[in-house]
Amino acid sequence: MKRISIDPITRLEGHGKIEIFLDEQGNVANAYFQIPELRGFEQFCVGRPAEEMPNITNRICGVCPEAHHMAATKALDMLYHVEPSPAVKKLRELFYMAFYCADHTTHFYALGGPDFVVGPDAPKAERNILGVIHKVGVEIGRQVIAMRARNHHVIQLMGGRKVHPVAGLPGGWSRALTDAERAEIEAIARQNVDFALFSLQLFKDVVLSNPAYVEMILSDAYTHRTYSMGMVDANNCVNFYDGMIRVVDPDGRELVKYHPRDYAQHVAERVEPWTYLKFPYLKQVGWKGFVDGPDSGVYCATPLARLNVSDRMATPRAQEAFEAFYETLGSKRLPNGRYQPVHYRLATHWARLIELLFAAERMLELAMDPDVLDPDVRPVVNTTPDEGIGCVEAPRGTLTHHYRTDARGILTKVNLIVGTTNNYAAMAMSVKKAAQSLIRNGTVITDGLLNRIEMAFRNYDPCMSCATHSLPGQMPLEVTVRDAEGRVVAHLRR
Repeated sequence: MKRISIDPITRLEGHGKIEIFLDEQGNVANAYFQIPELRGFEQFCVGRPAEEMPNITNRICGVCPEAHHMAATKALDMLYHVEPSPAVKKLRELFYMAFYCADHTTHFYALGGPDFVVGPDAPKAERNILGVIHKVGVEIGRQVIAMRARNHHVIQLMGGRKVHPVAGLPGGWSRALTDAERAEIEAIARQNVDFALFSLQLFKDVVLSNPAYVEMILSDAYTHRTYSMGMVDANNCVNFYDGMIRVVDPDGRELVKYHPRDYAQHVAERVEPWTYLKFPYLKQVGWKGFVDGPDSGVYCATPLARLNVSDRMATPRAQEAFEAFYETLGSKRLPNGRYQPVHYRLATHWARLIELLFAAERMLELAMDPDVLDPDVRPVVNTTPDEGIGCVEAPRGTLTHHYRTDARGILTKVNLIVGTTNNYAAMAMSVKKAAQSLIRNGTVITDGLLNRIEMAFRNYDPCMSCATHSLPGQMPLEVTVRDAEGRVVAHLRR
């Protein structure tokens, strides 16, 4: 059996590889999306004071430390039985929207966008942010850099650091905003809205106006009918900071809507021997293997999934983009007024830009809210801790932190379900389906073809640094010693 390896896969956070096995006829017999790295955050946090978690867990990832910081902070709220004030919640959400603006910009222009802006079959040396700038112009490159810079400035201003923020406290936030700072953030949010609108227009001009790209988006090679998961507010609108977790089936019917503290009643995790990632699935449906459809418990938690579970967007321009998205992709309205879910996985890039616009608009709303100037943001906490669960929507999916402590506040159990982990089963299925669709008997294997297979996972914006956090058992260590001529002289395995 012939094997094709894509190692390392590119333009993702962390490390991974794809192993494709061909049968004797040259068709794809199987394909594995493997994660060979292990990180032990759940275990080495045990025994530490719980209040350290917002600053420890944001080291899980240098790309989305704000998401882990926020989930950990919300877990401490519950752990110490303290309800944040409306002002504190708005400050946290304002901070979080700046993060979303920076993160979604990064993925579209540096990680996912090159496949469309430069082209999936372009030389691999050009499929990067520099290739994007060369294609669309230096001025747009400057705008991308400026977008990231100004939002990282807000993150530093509000969170204490540009990377690995330190502002989260049980029930509170470390510092209040001044009116001058609020006005500065308001101006930045207005710029963000303009940039998000520009990015949506760029997607329309570059991607949607290209028949070959539209055909690829709509192709069966990149389509999966799974359940969708995402956080919604009281009006069933997309919300990244707070709300209920909603799950809808492939036809758009609501399966369940639950409070984040009840996640363990609805989500279970499965382990496979060929990877360090776990595979979450819906308990109510059950694990049926790597298959899609209403009888399979596989679900997806991505920007596309968040739009699929929502009735609408909570801001006006994002709502206009939301409606255009579903109407353009041929989705019909259900009897309850919602749109049918979209299952074209490459459309996730478009959904991500709609979320970018929502984050920018929401950031502007919060920056204009007088509550964010409330100076009383550091409550005194004197309760005995026990158990806490914090949940936010990370850009890559629903993020859950679950802690238990003794009466002194020392952690006795830590469980994390990170955004990417939610999508691992779907990613594995997408890689296999793309490989089977693109490789046939006699197919010439080119770099562009392999990149199209990588596109199957890249649209999920996976973060393997976050996801590879736990596995029962031991991590094997293998050492191969070679001489100066490259010959193996020793092979050790622990």
